[in-house]
Amino acid sequence: KVQLVESGGGSVQAGGSLTLSCVASGYSGSNRCMAWFRQAPGKEREGVAAIWTSIGTTYYGASVKGRFTISQNNAKTTTYLRMSSLKPEDTSMYYCANAPARACVIGGSRLPASEYNDWGQGTQVTVSG
Repeated sequence: KVQLVESGGGSVQAGGSLTLSCVASGYSGSNRCMAWFRQAPGKEREGVAAIWTSIGTTYYGASVKGRFTISQNNAKTTTYLRMSSLKPEDTSMYYCANAPARACVIGGSRLPASEYNDWGQGTQVTVSG
């Protein structure tokens, strides 16, 4: 069973930065699609960014492109989300998700949540100011 554990959330002033981490275990194969989603109270889940783990291709949602960067460690066991120039509207619970590579191939920057099978518990990000 795939387990995803997020960390790194917290409170930050507008314009600041945070880096989230997601440690994955229990999966097989290195050809996967790892993504970050977010969901604020009363709002739909929104795709933030994804990375095709075997080749490193990245995808971003329109609202974060140019401000957020998704990356992974060499072992492809940890996925990061570097968030810069944070805005109050970035306040949300952030979730890590895992899917077969097809989620990146067919979803791309649309980041369809329905393609992702495994989800972490989430980490809260609050941006004030």
